[in-house]
Amino acid sequence: MGKADDQVQVAAGTVGGAGDWAGRALAAVLERVARTADEVGARFPLHADPETGAWTTTGRGSWTGGCWAGLLWLRALSSGAPEDRAAAARCTEQLGYWTAQDTATRGLVLWYGTALAAGPGGDEAAAALRDRAARACLAAYEPEWGVVPWGGAFGGPRLLARADGVPGLVPLLAGAPGGGRAAAYGHLTRHLALCLAEDPPRPAWQARPDGTWAACAEPAPGWSRTAGWLLLGIADGLRHLRESELWEAAGHLVALRTAPGAALVPPAQDGPGGAGQPPGPPDTSAAAIEAVAALKLAALARAAGRGPEGDRLTRWGQRILHRLSVAHLSPSGALRDGCYDAARGLAPRHELVWGDFFFAWGLALRTGLVEPFTM
Repeated sequence: MGKADDQVQVAAGTVGGAGDWAGRALAAVLERVARTADEVGARFPLHADPETGAWTTTGRGSWTGGCWAGLLWLRALSSGAPEDRAAAARCTEQLGYWTAQDTATRGLVLWYGTALAAGPGGDEAAAALRDRAARACLAAYEPEWGVVPWGGAFGGPRLLARADGVPGLVPLLAGAPGGGRAAAYGHLTRHLALCLAEDPPRPAWQARPDGTWAACAEPAPGWSRTAGWLLLGIADGLRHLRESELWEAAGHLVALRTAPGAALVPPAQDGPGGAGQPPGPPDTSAAAIEAVAALKLAALARAAGRGPEGDRLTRWGQRILHRLSVAHLSPSGALRDGCYDAARGLAPRHELVWGDFFFAWGLALRTGLVEPFTM
């Protein structure tokens, strides 16, 4: 723990020493963020080629735009530089387009793109955007179905319930005046009831005219990000809704992901996919999401007097982060081996912007740059 050249600056303090794998990994990721920001300019990075590191970008950010804004806020919190804060604020302002779009992924875009801006000094524009987003999402809630529908912004059937429509939307709804907490509870518990009705969990369901739900073939059961998205939603529910009943669902999902033989970094598709596909490549983005969920749930468990459970969750989250740091982080700070969509062969072994974000956020939790309930 001694050499000066082993030390890494993180936020206002120095986290140093040979054992400081998390501090070094976070510094590398944030250096990559700085280079990416120079490369993409006002556009949003989506996924990067594993050989060249060149980014495929979008003009409005798609469903991942909030993750890029979140990375810029993490860089600003780490550096304290006014120019980094200004860059994060400009990116967050661009997300305003999504407030009026018909998609449940507004949770991913508008919660994760604004919540870190609530750090020291705050950002009034980001807070105002978050408030508008919360009201818009509440207006989209359909109480007869108990969900904010997946929506039609990206095509396909509108009235779907999907696991990736849960994260971020729960705290957004919970903060909306005039029924927001009830909508957040309904949205979360409806998704949990549907997704956990099968084993392994089925991530997507479509509403039928008769008031029931039909299982969707895609994403298929065994999809890598199902557990992580749902666990993030549960953590948000426990934090913002205070519903202790959610611990049972959390325990079920954690048991699935920590059972003997379960991969620490899950395959993109565990077992045959809907069209007879073999198990997919690894998906480090799913592991990063699970790490953040584990650390948030660990803090909640300790606050609820569930100390041993909190310790187990902490160990799981930190094991994931360490594995990603030593086995999947490139020298340039890119989290490799993420899989966007295995069934379609889309970015199957790439750096993914949401993988970078959740990995960086997990490392920021591990090093103390942010608190578990900043977001």
